Amino acid sequence: MSRAGALPLVRQAAGVYPRLMQDESVHTPKPSLTDLLFVIFLRIVAVTGLWLGLQFWALLVGFSQNGAGRFDLMTIPWRVAATSLAVVFPVASIGLWMTVSWGAVIWTIGALAQLAMHLGWPGIFGPNMLIVLMHCVIALVYLAFRLALFLEWRRKEEVRLDLP
Repeated sequence: MSRAGALPLVRQAAGVYPRLMQDESVHTPKPSLTDLLFVIFLRIVAVTGLWLGLQFWALLVGFSQNGAGRFDLMTIPWRVAATSLAVVFPVASIGLWMTVSWGAVIWTIGALAQLAMHLGWPGIFGPNMLIVLMHCVIALVYLAFRLALFLEWRRKEEVRLDLP
């Protein structure tokens, strides 16, 4: 008998019984309520970002404002802002919907651009306090979720460290 074939017999004789069936299924942890609510929040923000992107596209092609906001009729600052945000918000929406980290980063870029437009240069872009308020509320809720998820993760790690 070969040495490899004798190994299970040696283990059986020593009182260690080999496992006949290996559990090959992956055990994924059950997501917490905070995780589920965070994903729902990200998806709501993704739909909002997609709506904002579509509004900018409608503005660019002349579908909104009875064609008065078409790209060829815009001033240079509006051309730069509208074309950039028409791309940034749909891309951010895809990332937020997939719940990947770059989605929030791209959304932050778009939100900061709109905050700069309506708070920094209201003479050029006009004041739009609804957009400013919306982005600030979304940022605060996002930070609250990230803090709650971090505290939850830390509590789980503390419990895990006490195990033998």
